[in-house]
Formats: sequence, C-alpha cells, structure tokens
Amino acid sequence: MSVEPPRVDQALPTRGTGPSEALRVATQRNFGPYFLGNALSASGTWFQNLAAALLVFRLTHSPFLLGVLNFSQFIPVLLLAPWAGAAADRYDRKQLLLVTQTTAVGLSAALGVLAFADLAPASVVIVFALALGVVSAFSAPAQQALVSALVVPEDLGSAIALNSMTFNLARAAGPALAAATVAAFGIPVAFLVNAASYLIFVGALLVVHPRPQRRQPHARLRESIVLLRRQPRLAWLLLVVLAAGFGSDPVNTEAPAFATAFGHHDTFAGLIIGAFGVGAVGAALLTAGREGSPRRTVLTLSLLAAGITAFSVSPNLAIACPFLLVAGFGYLASNTRATTQLQLQVDESQRGRIMALWSIAFLGLRPVASLSDGALAGAFGVRVAGVVLALPALVAALLIARRLRAQSG
Repeated sequence: MSVEPPRVDQALPTRGTGPSEALRVATQRNFGPYFLGNALSASGTWFQNLAAALLVFRLTHSPFLLGVLNFSQFIPVLLLAPWAGAAADRYDRKQLLLVTQTTAVGLSAALGVLAFADLAPASVVIVFALALGVVSAFSAPAQQALVSALVVPEDLGSAIALNSMTFNLARAAGPALAAATVAAFGIPVAFLVNAASYLIFVGALLVVHPRPQRRQPHARLRESIVLLRRQPRLAWLLLVVLAAGFGSDPVNTEAPAFATAFGHHDTFAGLIIGAFGVGAVGAALLTAGREGSPRRTVLTLSLLAAGITAFSVSPNLAIACPFLLVAGFGYLASNTRATTQLQLQVDESQRGRIMALWSIAFLGLRPVASLSDGALAGAFGVRVAGVVLALPALVAALLIARRLRAQSG
C-alpha cells in the first residue's frame, strides 16, 4: 500500500536547530563515518576538478575548453539517468557505491600516473573527466538516497542538509588546498590525492550499516516522471535545483578565467571557489533543523542571482569575494530545502529514481550551463558569462513568487 506523501509546506520533525543540531546528527554512529568520508571524497573531487581545469587552461588558454571539460564531466548524468536511478532502487545502494567509488580510485590514480609521465594532453584529461562522469552518474542517486537509511526519520531533514553541506565544505577547503598542492607538488599529485579520497570513502562505506532497503526489482524512471505529473510541486522543487545549479556554474566552470580577469594567477581559482563554499557552509549550519518555505526560497534564489551578478561585475577580487559569500549562502539554502523536500515527498522505494531526476536537474543539465558559460566567456568575456548564468536563478525566484501570489489570491 502506498503512503500518501506529506505536503510541501509540512514541517520537518527535528529535535533542535542550528549548529547544535548539525553536530548531533553528524556524530551519529552510522551517519558520522558516511558524512566524514563523503566530505573528504568531495574535497578530493575538487583537487581533481581544479587540477584538470588548470591543466587544460595552461595547455590551451581556452575558456571554451574549460566548458567542454565540465560538459564531459556532467553529460553522462543526463544520458544515463534512466538506468542510474533504477539501479539505485533495484540494487543494494551501499554495494552500488562500493563499486562506483572503487572504480573512481582506479581512474583518478591512472590519470595521475599519466600526468606524471607527461602523457596527459587536454584530450586525455577530457576523456578521463567523461569516464569519471559515468561513475558519478551511477553514484549520485544512490549517494543521496542512502542517507535516509542511515538516520531515524526525525533526523532526515538535518541529515540531508549535512549531506548537501559535504560538497560545500569541500568547496570551501578543497580548492584552496588543491591550489596549494598544485603550487607545491604539481598537478599529478592533485590527481593522486583525489584517488586517495575516494579510497577513504570506500572505507567509510564499509563501516556503516544502513537499514535494509526495500528494493524494486522492476524499477523504471518513467514511474517517477508519472509521479511528477500527479504531484506538480515536485517539478517546482526540481526547478529550484536546476536554477541553483545554473547560478553556481560560473564559479565551478570559469574560476581560472575569473582569476585572470581580476588580474591574478590562475591558481587564485581556489580562493574564488572556496569563498563561494564558505557562504554555502554557513547556510548549511544555520538552516540545520529549520523548516524552509517557498517564500524563503524566493529570497535565497534572489541572493544567489544577485551575488553572482555583483561578483561578475566587481572591479577587483577583494570587492568580489564578499558577494561570493552571499551567492554561496543563497545557493545552498535553496538547494538544500528543495533536495530535502524531494526525498520527503516520495516513498522510500522511489527515492533512487526521484534522486536520478535530481541528478538531471543539478548535474545532468550542467553540460548545457558549462558550454553556454564557456561560449559566452569566449565570445564576450567571462564577466558577461557570469551575469547571464545568474539569470535562471532570478527567473525561478520570480516564477515561484508569481505562483505564491496566485495561490494567495
């Protein structure tokens, strides 16, 4: 018998709010190792992303190829979502993650060895980004859906917020550490650090014990698409995730180009990405255990759009960085509420497939954003690209505000 999902505006049952709630959930026996391993793995991914971007940029000096690099990383998420989401509901999610993360260890280590041997031109780096994108396509739905099996139901909202925070903890610390590593030891070492971080996550997965999963042997993504038609509010939540992904893309894709546009060395890309991540971490800590609302989402999406726009047009990096803090806060607050509600609105047996749709919105459509970003930066400059890519977040905020007015009228 199916369970009627809660309303979008239903309050999340939690035991506290703010940093104390975040600390309590993060130190739980099952969730703690997963949280730590995921955070370290995500930090390693930033070593990979920054090292790959720097290598491609140094070899080609092409903002467009930076876009191609990101396109290669995320296009598998879009193309493989029907199979990845079904796999997360059909197979054991922990075992699926063990396979994907072990594969990622091998890929990252191989790229590091090739880079040490000077056998990693831009084309090779892009091919490896594509291969790691395939791994990410199959791991992302399972990674998100597994969280619900690691905590009790009343802690799910805070756990999802913390799980979202891992990427942004990594964004805050990873790029700066990666830039320092590249400067001190070279790009190949950064690739090997990423391989080690995947290995740590494998170890974390081995020590956690999720609750038994109710599998769906004949799971198909189309069933979740039908669910979107029956529950349009889920589509609105995916719109928020999509807009947040587009709004953050200038920081993710064009950070080396922004660094040079502000008159600094390309390794300052780590500072740019890190400043955005600090704002995002602040949002995760402040929103843990707190119930959001559609009106608050309008505000946070607007903060994201305004922050990225102001950053893009700032005259220097010292003035620009505070705007990145604002943008990062708006990004994470918007994305976390939407991600939490998406998981709460569906039955546990459908979470893998609904998170596959989340993967499409957040990661799978990033190739479009990345290519647009790269093309705009190449044609009109990276600052123009930043302003244009901030517009979807503003448009989404306006659409939600209009819908709220229509409902209240």
